Amino acid sequence: MDYYSSQINRLVSELSSLPGIGSKSAQRLAFHILNMPKEDVERLSAAIIEARTKVQYCRECFTLTDDELCPICRNDRRDHRTIMVVENSRDQAAYEKTGKYEGVYHVLHGAISPMLGIGPADIRLKELLQRLQKDVDEVIIATNSSLEGETTAMYISKLIKPTGIKVTRIASGVPVGGDLEYIDEVTLLRALEGRREL
Repeated sequence: MDYYSSQINRLVSELSSLPGIGSKSAQRLAFHILNMPKEDVERLSAAIIEARTKVQYCRECFTLTDDELCPICRNDRRDHRTIMVVENSRDQAAYEKTGKYEGVYHVLHGAISPMLGIGPADIRLKELLQRLQKDVDEVIIATNSSLEGETTAMYISKLIKPTGIKVTRIASGVPVGGDLEYIDEVTLLRALEGRREL
């Protein structure tokens, strides 16, 4: 039995199709939108349509941007000889928030996953190899510590090492505030192997 009108049900249905939005959150958002001033709703819908229409891939690093080159690739003060490889634009944003990385990025838009039928040709590896034809000193592989991320890191490493370019992998290990007794063995082993002198 439907409790709401067809328009409200449609709005709830569309909102609940978004990742991370369940039925209750979709209902809450729908009623919030319905109670917003009409101008605010128009501004929100225009922003969504405009973003979907104008956002594209940066021609250099393949992050999402509304220009031909993203602000990072356009920045002459960045170290263009160091490329950090990440799985998606959200990972890039996470590293940018640290304010400590001064190189540039390459966004793969996925990771190799034979179980899901995603192979090397399905992510932006070919474009990465083309970028390495330029003057590059180091490639930092910053894929996730998942099975797919590790597979992708190993694959990229095997492709790049013969070129003589330095290939490094981000450290992984014990999270800040984590209790050792609750951390899995692989993470503990990585933490041990990645230890450094204090």
